[in-house]
Amino acid sequence: MENEDNISDVVVPSKPNPILEKLLVFKVYKRRWFILFVLCLLNCSNSMLWLTFAPVADQSAQFMGITLDQINWLSIIYMVVAIPLSFGTTWMLDTLGLRITLVLGSWLNMLGAVLRFVGVLGSIPSAAKFPVVMGGQTLCALAQPLVIFTPTKLAALWFPEHQRATANMIASMSNPLGILVASIFSPMIVGTTNNIPSLLFIYAVPAAIICFLATVGIRDSAPPTPPSASAESSNSEPFLGGIKLLLKNKAYMILLLCFGSGIAVFTCFSTLLEQIMCVRGYTNDFAGLCGGLFIVFGIVGAGFLGLYVDKTKKFTEATKVNMCLSALACIAFSVVSQMRNQGIAVAVVCSLFGFFGFSIYPVAMELSVECSYPVGEATSAGLIFISGQIQSVIYILLLQGLTKQMADSPFSTCSAGGDAALSWRVPVLVMAGLCSVFTCCFAIFFHTEYRRLDAEAQAGGKKPTLTTCNNSNKPNSDDPPN
Repeated sequence: MENEDNISDVVVPSKPNPILEKLLVFKVYKRRWFILFVLCLLNCSNSMLWLTFAPVADQSAQFMGITLDQINWLSIIYMVVAIPLSFGTTWMLDTLGLRITLVLGSWLNMLGAVLRFVGVLGSIPSAAKFPVVMGGQTLCALAQPLVIFTPTKLAALWFPEHQRATANMIASMSNPLGILVASIFSPMIVGTTNNIPSLLFIYAVPAAIICFLATVGIRDSAPPTPPSASAESSNSEPFLGGIKLLLKNKAYMILLLCFGSGIAVFTCFSTLLEQIMCVRGYTNDFAGLCGGLFIVFGIVGAGFLGLYVDKTKKFTEATKVNMCLSALACIAFSVVSQMRNQGIAVAVVCSLFGFFGFSIYPVAMELSVECSYPVGEATSAGLIFISGQIQSVIYILLLQGLTKQMADSPFSTCSAGGDAALSWRVPVLVMAGLCSVFTCCFAIFFHTEYRRLDAEAQAGGKKPTLTTCNNSNKPNSDDPPN
């Protein structure tokens, strides 16, 4: 096994290029795994806080004395806040750096989680509970773009070319892992409406721990020496200049619109799953199980797909195939979710939907960087996230508007009275239709070159030697390689 404390020999190209002299040795540092670990925890915690109430929408509405529409706004606020803030976040990542962005995100996440807990204490008047909880949820929403934009930036700055897609996959999949935790544990913890304070306290504890780890443990935005040729020019394009280049990039704009729609469909699925299924007689626990299967199989699919793409670099092919399969799964869900006593079929369809759908996210984020290079990673990935958030708000409001009050719902397990007795037959069919239309557009019209990989291939006749260093005790070391 290679001794990671030793630096291997330098490989010098036969025709040295003065521009690339400082890139003759690429090094990777062990502490990149700690930063990735903290980012995963933060991403997971933030998504737990995002969908805390969705799996227990009925009980939460009863506890705070509000309607299901107001409960849905506790999820929608993430998208509303993220849309204007995302532009500042992309600038912050490309200008101020990774460390400041992550530390700020961890503090907002922690303060929001604590404020939510305070809002449901017995000493708070009933009329003030929802506004205070919404205030805490808004702080958590402010943290989301600071956290969710960082995987591509972290992968580009700290990881070598053959690990980028895998690192991005690990960091990105921590977000649905948080949704999984919320989907399974929120119904288990709540049980009755009296346990809402316990639920919010349990979710606030890890947020505080993660804030401490990020503040104390992350000491650098970038390593002393880059892990790849493209890492040296990670933010070579100014922010506004990068925006202009992206708007003129046809392939990127297609990805922006079509994959943004995919993000919106998955947001709708995660937010509205319990409300869709309880009308047909399925319990909150079963809806939580389906949400859990959706995430678990999504993470498994992302693991396989990330490793495959890291080896083959077939970003476009992998994205197109998985988008088509996830559209078929979405159509199947729109049918079986409206049938009674079809628990196995619903669970299988949710598993397939997650396996093919969630696995696309990290690959599509890498694809956005490849087709837009040399625009900064935070800018190219961030605009796609903004597109997804805008479309998520539109989709959720549209689907809610298409529901109809049911005259009779004898099998309903919804516990929030008349507000929950809504027919979701038309909304889920519309969701499946939107997913199918944008998938077809992407499969037909999207074509691109891998600009970042091409730039690295042209950087020199030979690839510089990649070395691994363990200088975790000297985070600010600028010592030249031996």
